[in-house]
Amino acid sequence: MPELPEVETIVRDLAPLLAARRIVACEVVAGLVVKTPLAGLEGNTIREVHRHGKTVVLQCSAGVLTIHLGMTGKLLVNGARTPYTRVAFSLDDGVLLYDDIRQFGRLHWSPVLPAHLARLGPDPLAVSLDEFMARLKAKRGAIKPVLLDQKFLRGLGNIYVDECLFRSGIHPKAIAARLSRPRATALHTAIRDTLQLAIEHRGSSISDYVDASGERGGFQLLHQVYGKEGDPCVVCGHAIRRIVIAQRGTHYCPKCQRP
Repeated sequence: MPELPEVETIVRDLAPLLAARRIVACEVVAGLVVKTPLAGLEGNTIREVHRHGKTVVLQCSAGVLTIHLGMTGKLLVNGARTPYTRVAFSLDDGVLLYDDIRQFGRLHWSPVLPAHLARLGPDPLAVSLDEFMARLKAKRGAIKPVLLDQKFLRGLGNIYVDECLFRSGIHPKAIAARLSRPRATALHTAIRDTLQLAIEHRGSSISDYVDASGERGGFQLLHQVYGKEGDPCVVCGHAIRRIVIAQRGTHYCPKCQRP
């Protein structure tokens, strides 16, 4: 599933192409991904494109179109239709296609940002250290599932949680509330630095992710633990281990990452 860096990359690609474009027509080819009626969308002008967690948000003149890409969703500007094109937005200049092989994506059209998005936690790139620490202190569970909880921080997923925990030297089973200020600070810094670096490399293409031009990202080449089970740690040489936490595959170095 595309996480914060992948969605941010797509948003940065889309913003200059869609700003001030008018939606002339909206064709729903396969309605499974459309969670609210798109009636009223036609005729709207796209005023802004931004990201809210893992969701692409098109702020329009009379409402908000939100697009969660699910596992295999793609937003392509002026691309060719495929057998997996689910929704086609005809613009006054060009076309925006939503492709989704597995149809786990979600499109919502509403007057304002939907409630299920508005109640998510703060953005990892914007949350202050003090707020981050306060939120940690309220969590008695293991840090890995805490960071995956979108009500704690919006946008982190399995790939980047593993990478951030490794870069901060924290074991994925460490109790969130027990992290000292220095360790919480290291984690806060690792989250921001890792996400920014991933955005610079246009996200991680593990399977289906491509940007708005259909190109793959490059950050997967810089992963240090995710998907590296059995490989030597880049810091100490110990074999990277994979365990399951909260039903999620979790990669870490048992020597570098302390509980």
